Order: sequence, then C-alpha cells, then structure tokens
Amino acid sequence: GQTVVALTRRGKYLLASLSSGETLLMHLGMSGSFRVVREGRTLRGPRARDSHDHVVFHMSSGRSVVFNDPRRFGVMDLIRPGQLQHHPVLSALGPEPLSDDFDAAGLARACAGKRTSLKAALLDQRAVAGLGNIYASEALHVARLSPRRRASILATPGGAPREAAHRLTEAIKHVLLKAIARQARGRYGDERFLVYDREDELCSRKGCAGTIRRGAQGGRSTFSCPVCQR
Repeated sequence: GQTVVALTRRGKYLLASLSSGETLLMHLGMSGSFRVVREGRTLRGPRARDSHDHVVFHMSSGRSVVFNDPRRFGVMDLIRPGQLQHHPVLSALGPEPLSDDFDAAGLARACAGKRTSLKAALLDQRAVAGLGNIYASEALHVARLSPRRRASILATPGGAPREAAHRLTEAIKHVLLKAIARQARGRYGDERFLVYDREDELCSRKGCAGTIRRGAQGGRSTFSCPVCQR
C-alpha cells in the first residue's frame, strides 16, 4: 500500500502525492464527493454502496474513503514520478486566481482579440485556473461588466490591459477571498450570492434599481443585472 504524503490543488484538480513518488490526480466533476466509512462499518445501510460509488480506498486505519459520482464527470489518473508537470490537463492551465501570477496584464493578454464572451473567457481554464460558473457570475457583477460583452474589451489593440481588466481581476480575487473566509467560518452552503441563483430579485448594488436576469451561455446558467452591468 501507499501513503499519502501531501494533498494539494491545481485549478479544479486535487493532487495526492504518494510515497511511491507517483501522484493521484482527481477531479470531482459536477457531482463527485468523498465520504469516510469508519472501521467496522460496512458500505451498506443508509449510505449503502451503489452504482455511483466508483472508487474505494482502503486505509491502514481500517477506514475506507469512497468516491461517489452520480453524474460520472469525475476523473482519476495515476501519474508516474516526474511526469506531473507534463500531464496534458495540468500543462494547459492558466494562473491561479489568488496567486501573484494572475494580474490584469495576463488576463488582458489571454482575452486579446477573442470574439467569445467575457463569461466564456473566464470559464476557459487556460485564462485563469479553477474559476467556476458561480464565481464568474459574481465577479462580473462586482466589476460592473456584462457577461455577454466580448472578452476582447479587456485589452487595447496592442494587448495592454484596459481599466476593465483591472476591475475584473480585482473582482475575481475579492469574491474568491470572501468565499474562502465564509467557508473558514463554517458557513459553507448558506452563502448569499450577489446575483447567482437570484433571478427576478432586485439587484443588491446600492442605488441600482435593476432586476437580476437569468440567461444561458455555453449550456450554463448566467445571472446578471442588465442595469449596472454594462
């Protein structure tokens, strides 16, 4: 058996470093989750093992860690020593949004000349790693930018960042730090979003009389205020 010596993250991927030098790469997909089964308990009963339990790790403590994924979008891959940085899903990732490598200049370069929407650009993991649908909508609201505007508005013809790129970069950092702080206080799951999942409610921005609208972009729900997001 192997020992997990470190557990880290890159974008939306979990990376378990093993004592063999290998790395287990994991992605939860849309519905994946882990649960721990205590020693002496079976995988039957209220949390019975079913067709959605795809991987079971048997630990030396007697416990088991079960990976469950009803929608089957999850991924696991065992990577050989020295090959992690060359793995195709990791090598293509953009900078981490809370790292010093993520700034307005880099975001502008990633979006320069693109005809796609701002929302789609933010979900492109090559532009910024790990940003998902909820916080892309939230960041665009904080930055007062419409999710449907072209991504190219972030850059000048020469590729330099416009003022909107600075606003959006800071907004992304702001909403992520706020979410992390909330979860650290044990309040995960009761977060009150600014626009996400608030269709037909009044905009929360002070002085704005807009109503949150819901639309679809790339098969994903987008929430925004048509009044203060331009």
